Amino acid sequence: MYDSDNLEHNWTQLRADLMKRFGKKPDMNAILFLIGIQELGMGIREFTKEEKQDLMHIATCRVFSQSGYYEFTGRDEEGWPHYKAIKTIPFANLREQENMLKWHVIEYFNRSEEA
Repeated sequence: MYDSDNLEHNWTQLRADLMKRFGKKPDMNAILFLIGIQELGMGIREFTKEEKQDLMHIATCRVFSQSGYYEFTGRDEEGWPHYKAIKTIPFANLREQENMLKWHVIEYFNRSEEA
């Protein structure tokens, strides 16, 4: 799926690119929040704490849908996207989980640039 040197280089590059766009170097939570806002598609506004958590969940489902772990099922009456789990994400230690998430986030941004 990825090699750790290439992954860290691409992750650092992604964070630097986002820093140029937004003026701050984002951590994983901030990046997931940005993806969630993008996937919600309703623009930037004030979000409650619960909505912020929902946005990060949407982002996680979205990026893992690229590998078939989740499937988009549609939007609710308020326009929020929903996903269902298709297969279990393999058990991994914390570092492996973080690397898997990084790889999926990088792929999300790469695919967004291609579109």
